[in-house]
Amino acid sequence: MSTTDVILAYLDIWNERDAAARRELMKSVFTEDSLYTDPHNAGLRGHAELSEVIDRARQSFGDLEFTLGTVIGAHHDRALFTWKLGTATTGYDVVEFTGGRIRSVVGFFT
Repeated sequence: MSTTDVILAYLDIWNERDAAARRELMKSVFTEDSLYTDPHNAGLRGHAELSEVIDRARQSFGDLEFTLGTVIGAHHDRALFTWKLGTATTGYDVVEFTGGRIRSVVGFFT
C-alpha cells in the first residue's frame, strides 16, 4: 500500500460507525501498540483505546465524514497531511509508519 492508501484507510477507520468493523480495519492499518494523540486525547495506546474514542466522537459527528485534504509531505516513515470533517473542522496529522502500518498519530485541529 502506498502512503496515501494507508492514510485513506486511516480516515476510513474514523468514518466507520460499526465498532466491530472498525476494529477489523484497525488490524491492517495500525500496529498493535500504536499510539494516538490529539488536543483532546493524550497517549491512547492500541486499537481498543482509540476505537472507544472514535465511538464517542462518531456520536457527536452525526453524518459528517472525514476526507483527505492534502498529503503535504512524506519521508523517513513519516507523513504530514491535512483532513476535513465535513465543512465543520479541518486539521493536520503527522503519522509514523512501521512495516507499512501506522505506529503513531499526532493530530492537530485548526
